[in-house]
Amino acid sequence: MLVVAGALIDDANRVLMHRRPAGKHLEGLWEFPGGKVEPGETPPAALARELAEELGVTISDSAFSPRGFAHETRDFSPPEPARGIVLLLYSCRIWTGKPAPLEGGGLGWFAIPEIDSLDLAPLDRILLGQLKAGL
Repeated sequence: MLVVAGALIDDANRVLMHRRPAGKHLEGLWEFPGGKVEPGETPPAALARELAEELGVTISDSAFSPRGFAHETRDFSPPEPARGIVLLLYSCRIWTGKPAPLEGGGLGWFAIPEIDSLDLAPLDRILLGQLKAGL
């Protein structure tokens, strides 16, 4: 499964993080917002769609810069078999609209060092290290 995530970075170099809502897998953990790439979509197009749905922002596909990736094999409840997940991280500094948690959970703007202290989803912890190395 291919999944995309976005590190929206504001003028103060803070990164927008999303807290997963109650009742969802990894509930309460912080993550870079994003979601699944659908058949026929490019990763940047999928990320633009997901961030519009989740945050209410408009972003051009060309505004995203690749920053890293992480992967794991995840076990699902039977009868679904285990499957691999590849999570691609992109950064973005240009968007239209004010981000809001349209699908629940919470949002916060954090300086990069502050993100280290958040309770992050496991793959997002890997992505954070790659983001820090690239900035």
